[in-house]
Amino acid sequence: MNQTTQNPLKGALFMVLAGMAFALANAVTWTVTYKMGFKPQSDAFWQYAIALVFSFPFIWKSGLSSLRTKHPVLHLARILLSVVGVQAFTQAFASGMAPWHVIALVMTSPFFVMIGAAVLLGERVGANRWLAAIIGFAGAMILLRPWESGFTVMTLLPIAAAVTWGGASLITKRLTRDESQTSITMWLLVLLTPINFLFSAQAGFEVPTGNVLWLLLLGGVIMYFAQHFLTLSYAAADAAFVQPFDDLKLFSNILVSWLVLSFAPDMTYWPGIILVFAGSAYLLWSERQRQTAVQPA
Repeated sequence: MNQTTQNPLKGALFMVLAGMAFALANAVTWTVTYKMGFKPQSDAFWQYAIALVFSFPFIWKSGLSSLRTKHPVLHLARILLSVVGVQAFTQAFASGMAPWHVIALVMTSPFFVMIGAAVLLGERVGANRWLAAIIGFAGAMILLRPWESGFTVMTLLPIAAAVTWGGASLITKRLTRDESQTSITMWLLVLLTPINFLFSAQAGFEVPTGNVLWLLLLGGVIMYFAQHFLTLSYAAADAAFVQPFDDLKLFSNILVSWLVLSFAPDMTYWPGIILVFAGSAYLLWSERQRQTAVQPA
């Protein structure tokens, strides 16, 4: 059994790093699918297939024994949920939805994770954690502003991604109880690729060339590290604790879109950004206060 010492600060750091890596991968996805017209189903396949190829040295170093598992059904369920989320997410980008719109809707995921952590994993979700999640979600809604644009069928795609990724996150946390981080990451990449291929083949398989190929190579490397950071985060701290730090991915996406895609948010977005940051900052402060209070004198 993998007995991992709980370290909330470490878990928060890895979640932030995962968010930054996913933001970079999102920039690649938006460019390849929306700007360059590459099919989103094929984008999802190639990005994860390339991530799998780059993981081979890690598999070789750890040996095939690192892929042994006591929970093949849990791994399969996690991969199926992840595939649905990936496909919905990439198609939302390809539809032309603004990056802020997609990310804000996906940020409803912490609610599903926190409820699931309490019901399925038996984790204690205190009032401070709920308050932090609500603050972060309020910030996302300010950035989304559904009262202006309303909801369309297309907005269901990132919501579907939020629900399925929330479920995958809960399974990841369960697996970290007695399986290594390497095994969890490798199983995701090994099983995700062939399932993504089925979606890509059904939509008309595309082979990347030229600039699309180079971008997908970059995206695959980034995706590997994003998934690994995510697994390390869940191994270091409670799922209910680290999930609100996932809200910071909105800031990461805005920053990456600003620097890489030349999209700078106007002033009306900043109140929402501040609320998202405030929710995670409050959670970190309140958890540290609680830990200090329970330490023996």
